[in-house]
Amino acid sequence: MQDRASRDPGAAVLAAAFRHALRLAAAAEGATAPNPTVGCVLLDESGRTLTAAAHPGAGQPHAEALAIRLARQAGLADRIATMVVSLEPCNHHGRTGPCSEAILSTPAREVWYALPDPNPTASGGAERLRKAGLAVRTLADLRHPDQAALMAEATRLLAPFACRVLRARPFITVKQALDVAGSMIPPPGQKTFTGPEALILAHQLRRRADAILTGSGTILADRAAFTVRHVPDIPGKSRILCILDRRGRVDAAYLAEARQRGFRPMIAGDPAQALHELAAQGCNEVLVEAGPTLLNSLREAGLWDEWVLIRQAPPGQGDRITITRNTRQA
Repeated sequence: MQDRASRDPGAAVLAAAFRHALRLAAAAEGATAPNPTVGCVLLDESGRTLTAAAHPGAGQPHAEALAIRLARQAGLADRIATMVVSLEPCNHHGRTGPCSEAILSTPAREVWYALPDPNPTASGGAERLRKAGLAVRTLADLRHPDQAALMAEATRLLAPFACRVLRARPFITVKQALDVAGSMIPPPGQKTFTGPEALILAHQLRRRADAILTGSGTILADRAAFTVRHVPDIPGKSRILCILDRRGRVDAAYLAEARQRGFRPMIAGDPAQALHELAAQGCNEVLVEAGPTLLNSLREAGLWDEWVLIRQAPPGQGDRITITRNTRQA
């Protein structure tokens, strides 16, 4: 069946369109909270791409509406036949209108989307489109060799938003770096012991995070800046810096410096309550950068979703990076 599917030009076109939509969505990771990251591709009857777009951020047009706007500006709207979206089109009046209505304003007769919207307030777009007579299908229906890989990518991109909506806490990414001896403590006078590749990854993780969670011990040890360097940051983004500090050890000067760096400092005592509050403030993903005490506490409580472990390699070799997903989330 896969061999036949791989020769199906229609399936190949749709797989390519999903890949394009997911790539656009991935480029917007970290910019859209409290909304999900979404990408959309518009195709004509022959399967050629007309326009494509990703949701830029909360309060701005959703991916479908933006792609349609671009098509109209280019004089291509009357050629829209198929829409491929990384998430079910919304059916909700929020800061923007429903994507289902935007789609119905076009001549599109077919819509493919990767995953259903987990938010009950916004879901229902697929049923609205079906009732209007459109053919609506999901990525699960696509018979193509890349279907499973595309589904995995779409699921990971949606995971932070889905976690906040369904579990009332952000998606928790833990970054832990160990030297060759298994220690987390850098040599005297150094901030890190990891190589360039691992350093870039660490800053990519910061870039997509809506908040940084750390402990007072980490602040007192090296007064970490937690800023995004080594990769371009999202323009204008302000992250929450959540510091677990039951004893009030972090000084006011450090908090003032954090504000000057663009952070919104937040002092908390209990990790679970802090995560609940971060979700209430619209954080989809939290990056944990902390010492072993807090990391062990989160591990024992199951309060993590993705654990990024960086192991320093012997001289002349690249750091070993392992990413583990938690299948028993709290």
